[in-house]
Amino acid sequence: MHSTLTGHARCLYGDEYSPAPECDRDHREFLFVERLTFAGADEIHAMLRELCPHVVDGRLPVWVRNLAYRLLLLQRPDEPALLREAAENLWLHGPDWDDIAADLTVRADALEAERSRPEP
Repeated sequence: MHSTLTGHARCLYGDEYSPAPECDRDHREFLFVERLTFAGADEIHAMLRELCPHVVDGRLPVWVRNLAYRLLLLQRPDEPALLREAAENLWLHGPDWDDIAADLTVRADALEAERSRPEP
């Protein structure tokens, strides 16, 4: 098995910024999806940051990015920065998901407003 989720994704999809390492492991997509499904938030976010640092780049398929952000937000639903990052990804790869991106932005705004209110 690949040592990290990022390494597994790099072997399967390539990397726009670094050469994919030579690897003799199994690269069937369902194995990667299975690993992604049960990965922790830090590992998922690290993969997205390393392989798609500027959102519009990288070789991860759009459906993998969408799934990764969905799984990330299920684990960290109250982080405005992550909500906005996921929304940006959806807007750039939409327009089918523009309404979802808008909802994520509204949630981020509401969380930030709630946190900035002074306590009574």
